[in-house]
Amino acid sequence: MSTIERHAPGTVSWVDLMTPDHEGAMKFYGSLFGWTFEVGPPETHYYSMCRVGGRTAAGLGKMPEGASFPSVWSVYFDGDNADRLAERIRANGGKIMMEPMAVKEFGRMVVAVDPTGAVFGIWEPKIHTGAQIIEEPGAMIWHEVITRDHKKAADFYSRVFDIEARQLEAPGIEYMTLHKDQKTVGGVLQMDERWPAELPPHWRVYFAVADLDASLAQLVELGGKVHVPPFETPYGRQSFVADPWGAAFTLMTPSKPMRPAG
Repeated sequence: MSTIERHAPGTVSWVDLMTPDHEGAMKFYGSLFGWTFEVGPPETHYYSMCRVGGRTAAGLGKMPEGASFPSVWSVYFDGDNADRLAERIRANGGKIMMEPMAVKEFGRMVVAVDPTGAVFGIWEPKIHTGAQIIEEPGAMIWHEVITRDHKKAADFYSRVFDIEARQLEAPGIEYMTLHKDQKTVGGVLQMDERWPAELPPHWRVYFAVADLDASLAQLVELGGKVHVPPFETPYGRQSFVADPWGAAFTLMTPSKPMRPAG
């Protein structure tokens, strides 16, 4: 069992969910992933640390009453300097939705939108350095931005975070992977006519599970929805799903054996 102390700048270090039903979401994800929770105070919208085997895996907060945004999973890139990265975002065609701000003693954050319309965050760590567990059951294992201009999106993230975009040769899809040194940071998927026209560009979070079929059955029993049934990829078996409040994510059993959680 290993614990991640710090993520490399330019890689996804954190994911969180804002939900209209905090208690319900804790029951749903606690049952699905085996998470335990450290619940924050009301002034933080009950922002909670979700843990697997005592290690922090993700965040979970309650949406403010009357919020204009939907319930979504969000990704945050690690960044040494939130102010400098905000300027890079502007310089490369992105927009800042939330200017660099301190989150108590935990770190500083930025919320932005890329030139194709996908929202993402930046986390400049202080006390909180991001997820302590990845690529194990109940933890994040992959991230991809789904967009209608994958080349523009890939170029943007490459310039902002000093990462490299590479075309993936895969039949039937237009896909690029993002790389930071030896680490693959995430993917960029082109939406085609098979995607609903009203669906905006967005980042999607993948969570690892040991048994995809068993997890899907449990997800449905808990009130979740399967958007795309299980399918095979060279990297593992996966399914696009949503929680009972509409927040979309992907469940994946990777082709390579995982370390057991705990």
